Amino acid sequence: MVKILVVDDDQGLRDFLKIMLSREGYQVSTAAEGKEALRLCQKQKYDLVITDLKMPKVGGLELLRAIKEVSPETMVIVITAFASGETALVAMKEGAYDYLEKNFTVDELKATVRDALSKKGVKADDVEFIKKVENAFSFGRMIGSSKGMLQVYQLINKVADTPANVLILGESGTGKELVARAVHENSSRRDEPFVVINCGGIPETLLESELFGYMKGSFSGAYTDKAGLFEVARKGTIFLDEIGELSPFLQVKLLRVVQEKTIRRIGGVEDFKVDVRILSATNRNLEEKVEKEEFREDLFYRLNVIPIRVPPLRERRDDIPLLIDYFIKKYSRELGKEVKKISVYALELLMDYPFPGNVRELENIIERSVALEATNLILPENLIIHQEGITGGDLMAEVEIPEDGINLSEEVNKYETMLIRKALEKARGSKTKAAKYLNENFDSLRYKIKKLGIK
Repeated sequence: MVKILVVDDDQGLRDFLKIMLSREGYQVSTAAEGKEALRLCQKQKYDLVITDLKMPKVGGLELLRAIKEVSPETMVIVITAFASGETALVAMKEGAYDYLEKNFTVDELKATVRDALSKKGVKADDVEFIKKVENAFSFGRMIGSSKGMLQVYQLINKVADTPANVLILGESGTGKELVARAVHENSSRRDEPFVVINCGGIPETLLESELFGYMKGSFSGAYTDKAGLFEVARKGTIFLDEIGELSPFLQVKLLRVVQEKTIRRIGGVEDFKVDVRILSATNRNLEEKVEKEEFREDLFYRLNVIPIRVPPLRERRDDIPLLIDYFIKKYSRELGKEVKKISVYALELLMDYPFPGNVRELENIIERSVALEATNLILPENLIIHQEGITGGDLMAEVEIPEDGINLSEEVNKYETMLIRKALEKARGSKTKAAKYLNENFDSLRYKIKKLGIK
């Protein structure tokens, strides 16, 4: 029998909901406040929790978060007399299935409960999938077991075998193409072509012919008919990287493909039907480009049916040791080296580094370090982090500011800490020598070491 828990400090509403839901055939328990509800959730699993938002001591949002910790498959409906778009958005972001005002009708609540329970099978599948991957370190060709990456894996698992267009969002170097490959390889199209094209690295005229093909004699040098990549990817998947760089002319042509599933070669008069899954990616803010009329709004919504955001490396630092271990093994094998692991101090330097170039930058650092290392251990002096944009103007050229901003003081402290540690390493612990390497006054350096907690 379906188990429902009703949580509300209003006894009248609590009793009413218990009677009404029991008549619908559900097994209903009640709790007068959040702590009691959490104790009940820790003792047994509920299919659905209906909770008031405003309660003394433990509020509805706090209870929602706690329920998702102990029983992520439990559906939650939040009810409140203090409705606002902002609180609704917070509740939904925290994992609530739906949000109702206390002036709801009985029919509205019954329908919402039915909808939530009908979706629970899907949610349970999601939870089982997470359990399978949360103790693993990879999915497809991606490495990581952080919360952010588990969410990416979960979303890939859900959307892979649907026909929906997917827009992959993320900074340069985060692994957007790996996400696209994982979507393709977990779909029913996995045995068909996976075609990749970088929309930002090819001139407009050449990109048009690459995408759509051309007929013999349509322009100088067109000596034979040529199929475009949309034809080559027939029954498979085409991945359009850097989609935000498409010219307005090609945006129009791509919109036609997305809407009508047909293409026409350059110089041709015949339309070709194309059965192809479209995945696209960008490191740009497409919504901002739409507002500036630099990207077609209709095309944006056609491509952005399902967005997948790939977190930058600074948001998934727990994955750095896993990635380092993977890259050490990869390049030791490729380069014929015997490097086994990274030194503790070298790892600390990398853990403190902001990685403006994300996973791609970390891979380049480890590849060079393995190539240069003469022992079986990567040492700090072989990291060559400064070549990755850690000094001078290069840092400003490489660093990207995320939409939600950064904490400038924290980032500056991290950078300063890394440089001081590197100087101390080079000086074999001598603060006097380290001060000289940094062109810093000894007393000033000693103060910074204490302030930053450098040991």
